[in-house]
Amino acid sequence: MQRASDALVVVDVQNDFLPGGALAVERGDEIVPLVNRIAAQFAVVVLTQDWHPAGHASFASSHRGKRPFQKIRLAYGEQVLWPDHCVQGSAGAAFAAGLDIPHAQVVIRKGHHRRVDSYSAFLEADRRTKTGLDGYLESRGVKRVFCVGLATDFCVAWTALDARRFGLQAAVIEDACRAIDTDGSLPAAWKAMQKASVRRLSSAAVL
Repeated sequence: MQRASDALVVVDVQNDFLPGGALAVERGDEIVPLVNRIAAQFAVVVLTQDWHPAGHASFASSHRGKRPFQKIRLAYGEQVLWPDHCVQGSAGAAFAAGLDIPHAQVVIRKGHHRRVDSYSAFLEADRRTKTGLDGYLESRGVKRVFCVGLATDFCVAWTALDARRFGLQAAVIEDACRAIDTDGSLPAAWKAMQKASVRRLSSAAVL
């Protein structure tokens, strides 16, 4: 069991990010049993859940003539446009059926503001709106965050980077994640995390 000052953040292990989903991450289903095993080693576990209203600003379908994976400018900066995914209350937004972490205490829903996307479990894409995770972890005495889930180069990386921003130690368990890797996003994410002193681990380090 990890120390009481450690927390595991399980990022967006949801049906729409698994093979066959609306925004499938290749081989995303492979991590589910490993995430369950890792989670059993942590007393403090947080789950994140992408939770978009229909017509969300990050959906390509919300912008006439645009296609998924194109980029546009929104009020807060550059935005990748995605297929409609993880719509509130849909089967695609539900956690993967195989995810088995009954002792997880908190679910952080993100991306629920219609005009702002949200990758990080800490801050939405406007970089101002908090989810409340920082306060929760502080109240639990957490000093170090381990991140697993989907996808490495977006929601996992942004979460790990923001953990550092809030003064926490952070690590990404690489084999318990999978990436989208669009337009060089994966190497760019690892470079940013290395610069921010996010540790890059394998599951063997915690099992």
